[in-house]
Amino acid sequence: MPDVKGELRPLDTRPGETRPAAGAGLLFLREEELRAAQDLLFFAYRDFTGAADEVLAGLGMGRAHHRALHFIGRNPAIPVSDLLAILHITKQSLARVLTALVEDGYVIQQQGQTDRRQRLLTLTARGEALERQLFERQRERLAHAYREAGAGAVDGFRRVMRGIMDGDARQYLDRGSR
Repeated sequence: MPDVKGELRPLDTRPGETRPAAGAGLLFLREEELRAAQDLLFFAYRDFTGAADEVLAGLGMGRAHHRALHFIGRNPAIPVSDLLAILHITKQSLARVLTALVEDGYVIQQQGQTDRRQRLLTLTARGEALERQLFERQRERLAHAYREAGAGAVDGFRRVMRGIMDGDARQYLDRGSR
């Protein structure tokens, strides 16, 4: 049930529930505070991705290429099916991105050892260098933000971001990248 503008509601209740789980810490936020958080997310995303967008644009690439490079780099020899699951995009969309990355020498595809139908993706040295360059651009923003917010804010940030993510994303993070 949607909140009435300005109505207080515990954040740790599920839609339709009026009481939090027993022992849950109560945190009440007004709609305006939640909208302000939404503003923060939109602006942070814009500026965080903008740091890498300049490099990508110069190469005729976009954010989909960056996401693919990131997750392939974090998971060498990742099967295409796993990358599709992580990115939540269609096979057709991923095929366009991968075709460009393979043709430009950033990614190599190999057959799986046990299943020859499986396509495993790994960054080439050129791909690793580009992924590193993009990471360096964004690392500066993250490091600055963490320093400015203080050590105590880091855990809170992680908790909030995990709370926004779906279960599949949290499971991926819990497994840890290779």
